[in-house]
Amino acid sequence: MKFQSQITVVGMKANKGTMENGQAYDSTKVYALTDLDNSKGMSVGQATSEFNIGTSDELAKYKHLPFPFVAMADCEIVTSGKATKTVIHAIKPLEPAKKS
Repeated sequence: MKFQSQITVVGMKANKGTMENGQAYDSTKVYALTDLDNSKGMSVGQATSEFNIGTSDELAKYKHLPFPFVAMADCEIVTSGKATKTVIHAIKPLEPAKKS
């Protein structure tokens, strides 16, 4: 299922290299504010969630921006049949986020 969502990006982290067994890895993670589940009345506010967004090249597109920033994210919910996760395919910065 594909959808768009407005997110507040608080950080990004690229990771690229080769493991000891010779297998290469290359990814970037986006850290975005996510509302805490208050369905039982036991939490309030937000925390950060980690999302994959492609290769380490993604970081270069955004590292010049002041963090945090608000962006429109192209997202997709995918499943392995047992576990479900949200993947971010692209983000488009909208404006700097307000500092709290």
